[in-house]
Amino acid sequence: MTSSAEDSVEREAIYVVVPAYNEAAMVGSVVLALRQRYVHVVVVDDGSSDDTAGVATRAGAITLRHSINRGQGAALQTGLRYSLQCGAHCIVTFDADGQHDHRDVEALTRPILTGQVDVALGSRFVESGSAEGLPWPRLLLLKAAVMFTRVVSRARVTDAHNGLRAFSRRAAERINLTVDRMGHASEIIDQVSDSGLPYMEVPVHIRYTEYSRLKGQTELGAVSVLAGYLLGRLRR
Repeated sequence: MTSSAEDSVEREAIYVVVPAYNEAAMVGSVVLALRQRYVHVVVVDDGSSDDTAGVATRAGAITLRHSINRGQGAALQTGLRYSLQCGAHCIVTFDADGQHDHRDVEALTRPILTGQVDVALGSRFVESGSAEGLPWPRLLLLKAAVMFTRVVSRARVTDAHNGLRAFSRRAAERINLTVDRMGHASEIIDQVSDSGLPYMEVPVHIRYTEYSRLKGQTELGAVSVLAGYLLGRLRR
């Protein structure tokens, strides 16, 4: 098989899942960038009141819709389930607010497709990673989340709330998100750690814009995320 044929096979095997809520202003450019290389871009419109689904579809995405807003965790679970049903070998999760760089996806999927690991977690804090325009209050929150994750989930990670990740098929089959909202990020790390499957962190580049800062978590929101995650752990 030629390298170009191998490249084509790999592109067919990869599904990129983009959860989106009221992202009509940004999701079109995100999908167009991903579609330059990846055939299967799945946008899960989580009950948006704007034209997120229409914009994503016109940009070339496969669009799934929740009739009500359930939260990013629920949207990711819908996208993972759909991708597995379609036969995906590798599934990437990617935020809709434009803070991720589509060029990082290849670095995440490579260790999955070569069988090196089953899960590749994006990190802006490892060597060669970066976080442009990261506000210091959010930096403190992210560092606190890492310490919390290391204690509670027993996972040695440097970035606990990065939406850019890649899963092998067998890893995605073991992900069952029960925390619908933003606490799902910690739940994913819990389930990866508990699965015993090999994982690694991969440097990625995050670019905070005024738009993405407005869409991100506030300090008060972080408390709500923590409460949701802890309640989810108690229910399991």
